[in-house]
Amino acid sequence: MSEQNLVQIFLKNAELLKGKPCFRHKEGEVWKALSWIEAAERVMKIGCGLQSIGVKKGDAVALYSSTRVEWTLSDLGILSIGAITVPIYQSNTVEQAAYIIKDSEAGVVIVENLDLLKKVRSENKTVSVLLISGQSSGKSVVTWSEIMIQRGDQSSWRKGVEQIKSTDVATYVYTSGTTGNPKGVILTHKNFMAEVGSLEKVLKIEQNYESLLFLPLAHIVARALQFFHLKVGFVQAYAESIEKLVDNLAEIRPHFFVAVPRIFEKVYERIHAQVKSGSKLKQWIFHWATSVGRDVSQRRQQRKRLPLLLKFQHKLASLLVFKKLKARLGGRVLFTISGGAPLSQEIGEFFDAAGILILEGYGLTETTAAINCNRLDGFKFGFVGPVVEGVEEKIAPDGEILVRGPVIFQGYYKKPEATREVLTPDGWFHTGDIGEFDMDGFLKITDRKKDIIVTAGGKNVAPQNIENILKMVPYISQVVVHGDKRKYLSALVTLNRDQVEKYAHSTGISFGDFSELTRHPQIYALIQKSIEEKNRKLASFETIKKFAILEGDFSQESGELTPTLKVKRRFVSEKYKDVLSQLYRE
Repeated sequence: MSEQNLVQIFLKNAELLKGKPCFRHKEGEVWKALSWIEAAERVMKIGCGLQSIGVKKGDAVALYSSTRVEWTLSDLGILSIGAITVPIYQSNTVEQAAYIIKDSEAGVVIVENLDLLKKVRSENKTVSVLLISGQSSGKSVVTWSEIMIQRGDQSSWRKGVEQIKSTDVATYVYTSGTTGNPKGVILTHKNFMAEVGSLEKVLKIEQNYESLLFLPLAHIVARALQFFHLKVGFVQAYAESIEKLVDNLAEIRPHFFVAVPRIFEKVYERIHAQVKSGSKLKQWIFHWATSVGRDVSQRRQQRKRLPLLLKFQHKLASLLVFKKLKARLGGRVLFTISGGAPLSQEIGEFFDAAGILILEGYGLTETTAAINCNRLDGFKFGFVGPVVEGVEEKIAPDGEILVRGPVIFQGYYKKPEATREVLTPDGWFHTGDIGEFDMDGFLKITDRKKDIIVTAGGKNVAPQNIENILKMVPYISQVVVHGDKRKYLSALVTLNRDQVEKYAHSTGISFGDFSELTRHPQIYALIQKSIEEKNRKLASFETIKKFAILEGDFSQESGELTPTLKVKRRFVSEKYKDVLSQLYRE
């Protein structure tokens, strides 16, 4: 398998599966299927079309679009002629996109629509563009419809595909970066093939399964899943948007899907909010069912048999409570996968209690996604699972996780010094994460090495763990913990607007707009009480002594979140440094 390239594995399945559905995507109100053989035809046309506008083997082609079927077809079209795909998040700013296009030396950009075309043109008047959606008579613009009516030389194109080596570069994936400009991670066809091979051993996926993809394909987790789909041969559906995710889940009824923890957190918050607004009887039934489910989950994690009474209670709990949650996710979900950030143990056990197993994994862009993953037949919440096959992993004396294997990147594009900082001559990659193994070889991530807080008293504090605990408060949306070289920890808090407004209405708090609530003394008291309750679960040096409520929630647009909804800790610290300084005034 290591000698193949990514396009060859796709074409092999296209020949085997022919007219069977490969992709599903929505046009208007109708879900359309694209067969494997139709997809292969379109990939060839894109590849030949790119060649016709001057793209050669080894050239970089930027791909600036949200997740959609044309993203995958474009990616394969680029790779099919030996060119290099450079993904750009659709949510990136004009300046960020311009930096990536310039740094990668991309001479062609595939853009999703006219809005993104304007962004590209505002910074670069000369770059050639392939426009997926819409029409433009601008200079150096080729439209998707024009590409699709051309007749490519299939024989010549196929010969070109065969000449691509597994060691050839497939992509530069620019890390979202919490500070400074992003770095281009160089990944080869072989890197992705090794990752796909590892995932095949971890995830037992049948070709008749369907998955729903909604993560940004510019992110390494979604990209690895894309190539996994093309190798295994199940059906991949593309969600219309995050806003329509609930509707799309009900329509596609996927067997599995991949998400970031924030998606599961939002579902969890919504369910608990609905329960809280229900009758006392409904609340009692829910809490009883959850308690039963957690008992079942903990026994499963320990691989213990379930007593007959507990089996009966869990069936009853499923019938009364959990069946509705599974129905919301389409009714066919066998398991889900979480990656990109730490998943709260409490949330993992809750979903497992409901019969929806979340397999948490761990990896980085530099490791071509997963290097650890829980398994269907062996999982523990709060852990990211054992190392995948073919990868070596060890813990350095300072607690940092080090990994080596065929999934490790080739270096940062045009940044040899940055590469040497993280990649040793004998192939060990310094992940920057702190972790530990349990007796069964399951890895637990405790924090980012650079994020560890050392208090004035010399205590080492992992902020992510505290933040995950505080985010379980229904009135809290996001938390960022601070306290490096300080006497105590403080926190910046954003509010869950729906829950706080409901609380205000139910308690008679009058307000004009939501910003008034963020400054209201009764809301401050509510959050203070909630934090004090969570503080009881923490060591004294981990407790939050002071906090500030921010007016608005974090977002990508305002710069606090990455495209995968992770908080940019350093950006937040700098943006709200005046607020933080107030928390440490005596």
